[in-house]
Amino acid sequence: MATRPDQKDAVTPGPIVSIPRTADGPAAKHAPDAAPVAPAPRPGEPSKDTMLACRYELKYRIGEAKARALAAYVREYLPQDRYAQLRPDGQYPITSLYLDSNQLTLCRETLEKKKNRFKLRVRGYSDNPETPVFFEIKRRINNVIIKSRARAMHEHVPVVLAGRELPPVKFKTDVKALRQFQFYARLLNVRPMVLVRYMREAYEGQGDNRVRVTFDRQLCYCVTTEPRVRLGGPGWYPVPVDFVILEIKFTSRFPAWLSKMVQAFSLNWTAMSKYASCVRQSVMSGFGAPQVCEVPQILYV
Repeated sequence: MATRPDQKDAVTPGPIVSIPRTADGPAAKHAPDAAPVAPAPRPGEPSKDTMLACRYELKYRIGEAKARALAAYVREYLPQDRYAQLRPDGQYPITSLYLDSNQLTLCRETLEKKKNRFKLRVRGYSDNPETPVFFEIKRRINNVIIKSRARAMHEHVPVVLAGRELPPVKFKTDVKALRQFQFYARLLNVRPMVLVRYMREAYEGQGDNRVRVTFDRQLCYCVTTEPRVRLGGPGWYPVPVDFVILEIKFTSRFPAWLSKMVQAFSLNWTAMSKYASCVRQSVMSGFGAPQVCEVPQILYV
């Protein structure tokens, strides 16, 4: 197989330094060993298009009642992010077009829990053609999440995915990140695989150790081969889960109040990939993936 993008010939994701773990009680059991060095961005923030986000990311599966109680606890420490503040119910939609090879290489590596892996996706927050989309590379290097992304518009999705240059635009974007996205896409010969959509309730703090807590609900997917990001339209199917996906993201240390929250609510960390969950559901339901891919046996387990 061709050399993978996470090997030495790829563009390096930036420095990572080691720091001691926090001694804030249960956080010592939850905090990874390496520390990221750049703050995490807010989705869709124009001034943060040219960025490389490094962070820890912890996920939990919780019931709805616990999610409400946790949200009330979090609100004592973090405000809603600016997008949640604009919605009456405090939730906003996110949709991502995931790319993968016909062998579902990236999905399989997630399910096999490879320590160094990545995903390629195009993320959007609205079907309005005047709103931006973001080409994202989300890497996991051991326990650290490193995300780079480049801003574009809906009309540019087929252009970029075809490997062509972005036409002249009036906004700033990270051209280097966009070209690296295209390099990875060519290397693995990826194509549009599935759209993943959910509703997000999000809280975010500021400062050097930016903390972000999100609650994701109504996970659903749409098998597609179209180079298009959309929230609406036909072909959507729910992923039958009876839990809310809680994610805690932070850039340097696990705060004491989060440590107390984990202990008080008896939270147990778990792996949870929305993309892999949607692909697996598609395979098990026969809605498209088996007909167009070489389906790894692990998806049937």
